[in-house]
Amino acid sequence: MKSEYLKGGEIKMGCYGGCSGAECFVEPVSESRRFFTSEEKIKMLKDYKEILEKEAKGVGERIIDLEKQI
Repeated sequence: MKSEYLKGGEIKMGCYGGCSGAECFVEPVSESRRFFTSEEKIKMLKDYKEILEKEAKGVGERIIDLEKQI
């Protein structure tokens, strides 16, 4: 997976060596800081999880819409 910047430029995500069995990472993106506390990392991961959950909900709604067209 290519590295991506999510809304607000707060999180960088990607994989090393492809997405099957690869080591994935989520890390903060900041021009002024390089090191973050565990609490900050936890908040960023929770925010990222919320984004994924909203995306999954949107995908589910799209599937329902497409099934109605069949």
